[in-house]
Amino acid sequence: MQTILVVDDEKNIVRVLKAYLEREGYGVLTAYDGEEALRLARLEAPDLVILDLMLPALSGEEVCRSLRRDGSRVPVIILTAKSRLDEKLYGLAIGADDYIVKPFSPQEVVARVKSVLRRSAAGQGLPAEIFSLAGGALEIDTLAHSVSLRGQALELTPTEFKLLAFLGRHPGRVFTRGQLSETAFGYSGSGYDRTIDVHIKNLRRKLEKTGAPDLIKTVYGVGYKLEDA
Repeated sequence: MQTILVVDDEKNIVRVLKAYLEREGYGVLTAYDGEEALRLARLEAPDLVILDLMLPALSGEEVCRSLRRDGSRVPVIILTAKSRLDEKLYGLAIGADDYIVKPFSPQEVVARVKSVLRRSAAGQGLPAEIFSLAGGALEIDTLAHSVSLRGQALELTPTEFKLLAFLGRHPGRVFTRGQLSETAFGYSGSGYDRTIDVHIKNLRRKLEKTGAPDLIKTVYGVGYKLEDA
């Protein structure tokens, strides 16, 4: 049974989401503040976290950042009352995999949970192989679900890993944002172009920290490619 950690300080939201998720066969853990959420996430290792940003004790942003600093790749869906595109994309920039704007329907949340878990499982289920790029500096191990650059491990979210592994399998080939969205999310549309941009930006930032700022190239008017040089 897959386990979902639901975190929100509004107890009615937690109660409703718990009921809907349990109806779909998931085990559900609950927390009402950030400190308890972080404790449960570290102790119980859930398969996915639904995380409100505005939490007492410790914000959802701090919880998400702490999990990523710990090296956790658990998929995170952020709940936010902010509807502006840049504010929603900010949630992805701090390491979340998806976002849902309040108010929402419980059915929408369940659908997003299923989609994100499918994406995560698909990333874990990539053909087992190890391949090297950038003159052997970049190594992607799909069985261990790990990436290293010049021997230094990169901590990637499931979506980031899936994008990098996909680009790495086809070095030098240009992919549109729509194609990358289909790969990463299983669906595409103009509304997801900016989401892909944010994930690519996060990947570049992590690659830059290990001294490889130019591996992922932008082909203006088309999309992105990974240079094997």
